[in-house]
Amino acid sequence: MAKNKTTENSLSVIDFVSAISDQTKRKDCSSLIELIKNQTGYEPKMWGPSIVGFGSHHYIYESGREGDSPNIAFSPRASSIAIYLSANFDNRDVLLTQFGKHKADKGCVHIKTIADIDIEVLKKMIANHIKRVKELYPD
Repeated sequence: MAKNKTTENSLSVIDFVSAISDQTKRKDCSSLIELIKNQTGYEPKMWGPSIVGFGSHHYIYESGREGDSPNIAFSPRASSIAIYLSANFDNRDVLLTQFGKHKADKGCVHIKTIADIDIEVLKKMIANHIKRVKELYPD
């Protein structure tokens, strides 16, 4: 069975964020790190070369595939910042209508900048997402 390509590693989160050339995106990523760390109590860790993850859990699919995944994560992309949130946490659809300017798909929410979103709504989304992760993957 193939190994998971995106795993926690010892790369520096600070170095990764410092290397982001776009000043607004760099500041937004630093703000997200502080926000998620404060909301969850998890320290940021690099997952693969470009994902900042917080906490982790072990999963096993019905197919037998298994691995580790961050409890919550984000990744700066060329045109957005992807915040990885599950598709089925409490009040997801309602919170997304209050969230501000974004694009959502099954497993993440894409934002251009933190200035476009409601931080208090993001905090609720993070709390509900983490609650769902803990329900699915209890310690």
